[in-house]
Amino acid sequence: MSLKKSILVIIIVLLIDQITKIYIKTHFSLHEEVKVFDWFRIVFVENKGMAWGFELPGNYGKLVLTLFRLVAITGIGYWLYDSVRKNSPAILTFCIALIFAGAFGNIIDSLFYGVFFGESTNISVASFLPEEGGYESIFYGKVVDMIQFTLYDDTLPEWIPFVGGNHFSFFDPVFNIADSAISIGVFLLIIFYKKAFPKQPEA
Repeated sequence: MSLKKSILVIIIVLLIDQITKIYIKTHFSLHEEVKVFDWFRIVFVENKGMAWGFELPGNYGKLVLTLFRLVAITGIGYWLYDSVRKNSPAILTFCIALIFAGAFGNIIDSLFYGVFFGESTNISVASFLPEEGGYESIFYGKVVDMIQFTLYDDTLPEWIPFVGGNHFSFFDPVFNIADSAISIGVFLLIIFYKKAFPKQPEA
């Protein structure tokens, strides 16, 4: 997979990721929800931390995480460049491009959203470049999440031992396009591991 195609993959993922995030940020109040199907909802949430809504405690945790992301994406970027240079299998380059795009998409939120957007609350929608300034300083922006696939949300059958009759929901995390790109890239690497990392012929 050529460098041009890798860059195209990254640009497409970033555009979809940032367009959806900016739209949600400037049109939804915090925790506003739109039910698309019983198992699919658009829910606007923000988090200070990692993918899938997980967070690190404390203000310094956010700074450390953002700095770690910058270091990590530098390494991923070099991995991508090296894979293209060595003419690695297309599936490997494609997966690295997805992972890079996803990581970069969330870094944009962490670095700039606090500066460029106003605060989102349960009763108000954030504005872009508000006169009073952004809701946070650089490095401390919150990541915008909006996709929720709750695959099961019901009462468990009575016949199930110990937990029967209790309410149970499966896969509640809210995530975004960038998270999806990272997850898909890693998943494809696992599925196509032998194609992505073929054994070198012995000398």
